[in-house]
Amino acid sequence: MSGRHVLALIPLPAATLDALRRDYTLHYHPDGWAGTFPAGVDPANVRAVVTNGSTGLSDAQMAMLPALEIVSAFGAGYENVDVAAAMRRGIVVTHAPGANAATVADHAIGLLLALARGYAPLTEAVRAGRWRTSRAERPTLTGARLGLLGMGRIGRLIAARAQGFDMTLGYHGRQPHADAPGRFYPDLTELAADSDFLVIACNGGAATRHLVSSEVLQALGPNGYVVNVSRGSVLDTQALIDALAHAAIAGAGLDVIEDEPEVPRALLEHPDVLITPHIAGRSPASLIAQRDALLASLSQHFAYVPIEFAVRAA
Repeated sequence: MSGRHVLALIPLPAATLDALRRDYTLHYHPDGWAGTFPAGVDPANVRAVVTNGSTGLSDAQMAMLPALEIVSAFGAGYENVDVAAAMRRGIVVTHAPGANAATVADHAIGLLLALARGYAPLTEAVRAGRWRTSRAERPTLTGARLGLLGMGRIGRLIAARAQGFDMTLGYHGRQPHADAPGRFYPDLTELAADSDFLVIACNGGAATRHLVSSEVLQALGPNGYVVNVSRGSVLDTQALIDALAHAAIAGAGLDVIEDEPEVPRALLEHPDVLITPHIAGRSPASLIAQRDALLASLSQHFAYVPIEFAVRAA
């Protein structure tokens, strides 16, 4: 076991760390690898890296690990792992598709309800003694129009939950899906214009950076809400701040921020913005599923058998 050195570059649950330490020589550096190589680790020994979509692993970092054989993303996302470089170097990349999808979908619906019904500002109003003056009507989800940016595992689960509210569904993605619920919109701005709520549930990365732009937010309109449970890079933060400042949209629910954990004060102080600290995918069940996928991938790799959750070439 001692010859199987694993470098973990992200925070991991205690049970996952225990499992890794049982079967591997673990080097745990939860703050990542910024600039210099993590202290106390011989890069020539590292055969596996555990990371995630946000932290990733670059071609330059792979080049510093001559024994590297496998990069495992803890979770579904792997957008900042240089997959092309890994494949060129003969390095396997794995992830945990679908492990946290249901939890993310639950979180998205929770943000939609909380925004529409005003849970946070109304709680503050009651605390401030404004019970009688804070009882104006609020929008609800039932019968509303939901636009989904992304119709993958998470998008489909959000759609299924939304159907329980009799919401009208539309979605935008790279292509339509014959078995997907709702209408496909080839143009995201048109989808936003036809939506009361816009939920971002697509992949991150360069291809989707700032896909939700000022134009999209303007189309969503002054009664519309945007929710992001994807990656912070998909939503243009400055465009969002400007839209909120000019009441171009009604509010936002954000589990991810472009420069997280730094959050612009304008968002923190806005009464109709809800922010959670990138935990949409975190639940006991999802973390167990992610742990099991990680351990299975490492075990399969070192046993020289096919890896179930390997990322395939595009």
